[in-house]
Amino acid sequence: MPRPKLEIADIFRRHGPAWRRANAGYISLGQLKVMSAIETCRTEALGGHVAGCIKCGHHHIAYNSCKNRHCPKCQGPAARDWMEARTEDLLPVEYFHVVFTLPAEIARIAYWNQKAVYGLLFRASAEAVMTIAADPKRLGAKFGLTSVLHTWGSALTHHPHIHMIVPGGGLSLDGTKWVACKPGFFLHVRVLARLFRRLFLDGLIDLHRSGLLNFFGNLDRLAQQDTFVQWLAPFRKSEWVIYAKPPFGGPEAVLTYLSRYTHRVAISNHRLISADAETVAFRWKDYRIKRGDRQKIMRLATPEFIRRFLIHVLPNGFHRIRHYGLLASSARKANIMKIRALLRVQRTEQIAEPDPEPKITPLTLREPCPCCGGDMRIIEIFRRGQKPMSRAPPREQAA
Repeated sequence: MPRPKLEIADIFRRHGPAWRRANAGYISLGQLKVMSAIETCRTEALGGHVAGCIKCGHHHIAYNSCKNRHCPKCQGPAARDWMEARTEDLLPVEYFHVVFTLPAEIARIAYWNQKAVYGLLFRASAEAVMTIAADPKRLGAKFGLTSVLHTWGSALTHHPHIHMIVPGGGLSLDGTKWVACKPGFFLHVRVLARLFRRLFLDGLIDLHRSGLLNFFGNLDRLAQQDTFVQWLAPFRKSEWVIYAKPPFGGPEAVLTYLSRYTHRVAISNHRLISADAETVAFRWKDYRIKRGDRQKIMRLATPEFIRRFLIHVLPNGFHRIRHYGLLASSARKANIMKIRALLRVQRTEQIAEPDPEPKITPLTLREPCPCCGGDMRIIEIFRRGQKPMSRAPPREQAA
């Protein structure tokens, strides 16, 4: 994919200083770090290396990446590495995609209490699925699932929701057999929604009782326990939006899907159209349109665009990808081996014999030479703020 003409980094470099001055005292340290990381990503500020082709002698400069999880330029390699690690976990069964959302009013509470409420969103959605799946009247099985948190809508608004990927079945409660879902059908969405609603609201009250919630503006009255419980009462009767998408075409389709969702950021560079001191224009998808072209162009004031991007910076150390049940890290490998045995899947282990004279050295890059396809090797490494000594063509390449 060609490099976009406009990037988030360009907007931050040109208009970030003025925005920081105007909002001094209202920006978190985490947001400042994200801005700094994106601004310096793949520039001389982070150092880099010079790569040379062993065949044709072509050289190019590659600057280091910031590796920040909110940086649009760093998510491709991170997603690729993560997917390679997850390939061994796939099972030859049907997979389902379930989305859990919150009512807009409760999402406002999540905005000011991200770590507590986002964590609750993870726990309540996972518990709802595993509880219903374990019910003998439903499937009577122990499930495994992977959950991914997204906090944005297509227009960069605050819209926290969980994307959950679930195999179409699980281990029987006694662990002796594989219990499969009906073809094309996961669980009753209405039953799932109502249990999730109860678990989440009960958990929210527990957070309030423990003093872990903060309220601001016209919600400050909810700091009182009785007022908060009364305010939540109508939400126990309303229908919460949870939906299950059609099953994937197969395990390979799951990998393709996950590569798009697990390491996505609020907006990619390729959606940007233009930016100046006054306005940023970008493409967005209007999901309110049921049929026809959903693609539209939104124009936001530049300070508002920066603000919307930064409200999706997650708390430091908060994990946005989590595994539950049979896929929890502590017993994942053992559970997958057992399921494969029950499904009678033979997994062939490919053991490569050691090569006494390996062709690829630790300094050989993964990408071949753009000119002749030969191996590219690192011939020079330069530190932060330094300039490379080796010559390179005028057109530099970042990696």
